[in-house]
Amino acid sequence: MSVRILALVGSLRAGSHNRQLAEAAVKFAPEGASVELFEGLAEIPFYNEDIDVEGSVPAPAAKLREAAQAADGFLLFSPEYNGTIPAVLKNAIDWLSRPYGAGAFGGKPAAVVGTAFGQFGGVWAQDETRKALGIAGATVLEDVKLSIPGSVVRFAETHPADDAEVAEQLTEVIARVHSHAGETAAA
Repeated sequence: MSVRILALVGSLRAGSHNRQLAEAAVKFAPEGASVELFEGLAEIPFYNEDIDVEGSVPAPAAKLREAAQAADGFLLFSPEYNGTIPAVLKNAIDWLSRPYGAGAFGGKPAAVVGTAFGQFGGVWAQDETRKALGIAGATVLEDVKLSIPGSVVRFAETHPADDAEVAEQLTEVIARVHSHAGETAAA
């Protein structure tokens, strides 16, 4: 059985180090798993119950929900914006939390990782993301963490996939999500 892990990146910048980290996750997916990097978070309108109507959900939001429903687990990559979660990532969580009681997270395992310029690697934003995921219905893997500080310096000339320490840590994170997702899917 192949396990599908959906990756959501909270930075829209083309050269984002979190996006590069997600690209590395795609590369390091273990046998029996695939990490799919979702494209299109920028096109999803802000969550609004007035437009979340069965049969007329905006196409970008419907595409996100379809990808999430097909996933066995989630890996979210969060930078830290002003000490908290980026709006684009929070918006994705909001769309995936609905319809209430039947959202796409539905008890599926989710982990949050990321990198940021500061000395703590975005831990505040990642903690906020974990909190929102749990409330939205995901099974948050609280002990699966990776916060990489000093992104601007650390990845100035090196892609995260080429950083041996990051590659090892990220591979372990993906393996843990893969393991939990496989258990959930088999249950």
